[in-house]
Amino acid sequence: MEPTDPLTEDRLLDGRLRLIQPRDGYRAAIDPVFLAAAVPARPGERVLDLGCGVGAAALCLLARCPQATVTGLELQESLAGLARRNAALNAMEERFNPLCGDGAAPPPGLGEFDHVLTNPPFFAQRSGTSAANASRAMAHQEGGLDLAGWIKAAVKLLRPKGRLTLIHRAERLGDILAALRGRGVGDIAVLPLWPKADRAAGRVIVGARKGVRSPLRLLPGLVLHGQDGAFTPAAQAILRGGAALDPLGGGEDKT
Repeated sequence: MEPTDPLTEDRLLDGRLRLIQPRDGYRAAIDPVFLAAAVPARPGERVLDLGCGVGAAALCLLARCPQATVTGLELQESLAGLARRNAALNAMEERFNPLCGDGAAPPPGLGEFDHVLTNPPFFAQRSGTSAANASRAMAHQEGGLDLAGWIKAAVKLLRPKGRLTLIHRAERLGDILAALRGRGVGDIAVLPLWPKADRAAGRVIVGARKGVRSPLRLLPGLVLHGQDGAFTPAAQAILRGGAALDPLGGGEDKT
């Protein structure tokens, strides 16, 4: 199904990635770039982008990890179609396969993955005012799956010792940790993203591994902007250079 919203073509990673997305609907910004940077995918590993949208995170990951393969799962067919279009636009259609489907009932034969990365809807059901644009509202507000259900679906799709990586609003960290409890995961790592050095974190990146028992780690985090408002060199290295952000690994692997 073709999107009904007008489209724009935008650029990521200092112009190296082209991204077609709705002008007024769901739009990828910097969150998927940081999410992709935090996934330590290795050559030959299978990655799932759960709720892939137009494919921003998957494409950023593949720009850094060209020997990995990514499957996208997106509930909205219009966005999944744009993800396929973006894969072809960036000559990554052989490595990125966006599918239309529901994380609560994945397509048969999807299998298990070495990594699941995801940017779940930020807002709980019936919280705040829904966006006027239906596609944007669906992307930003929980629907059939709440945050706990989303995390349950992600963990279920991991192979043993596979890694979940997600980005979310910092104020929902308690909900994320509660949702991970009892899911058979460990080596949970929390990395805050601070807008400035003297500001509270606005986002957190959370990693966890299936079937390990290493303790939770609170990591030093990343400051995004200097006092002048410009991105810090560390943030620029990710946003423009496609550098890895991999402090989520390194926990002791205790089975």
